[in-house]
Amino acid sequence: MSLQAHQLACRRGDRLLFENVSFQVNDGELLLIEGHNGCGKTTLLKTLATLRYPDDGYVSWQGEPILKLADEFRSELTWLGHHNAIKLDLTAMENLKIACFLNDLVVTDDEVLNALEAMGLYGYEDLPVRSLSQGQKRRTSLAYLLLTQCKLWILDEPFSALDVKAVDFLQRVISQHIEKGGMVILTTHQEVALTSGSINRLNLVA
Repeated sequence: MSLQAHQLACRRGDRLLFENVSFQVNDGELLLIEGHNGCGKTTLLKTLATLRYPDDGYVSWQGEPILKLADEFRSELTWLGHHNAIKLDLTAMENLKIACFLNDLVVTDDEVLNALEAMGLYGYEDLPVRSLSQGQKRRTSLAYLLLTQCKLWILDEPFSALDVKAVDFLQRVISQHIEKGGMVILTTHQEVALTSGSINRLNLVA
């Protein structure tokens, strides 16, 4: 499988963020999007995840435009934005179960508990997320990566608010996904050992 960007351009208001951006990501590959703050990294990720339209160019999946494929493409995609997108009044357990339900992912309670425990949330699974630290909230969102069966992961600053142990664990989760033939596109401000092999990099400039 492959995801391709074809001459993408995006604006914010009257300001051009980037243009003529083209790349391809294949099975078993990771693409790290780099660039200074405000250059449009999050905008590019949202465009790839069909959360906004490009101002020029298009994105294709297996040779077909993703906007034409619609739900067929989204069923292959896991998106994790810079914000955690969790309900503060619900527990970590409830948030993760809802995320699975909304994405038509059938899981057992034990599988959800195991994912939360693996992310370092053992003993916190039944507490309202409002009472958790920023790192624990982030780990609640990240636990979904341990359950999803989607081919393509698009991750915006996934390592933010994580301690060293959690960063190391998430690196291994991402590496294992790549080793199994998965695809990952992400941004990060941190220097992390994302895979045992090489990382494809795209420096985003206008």
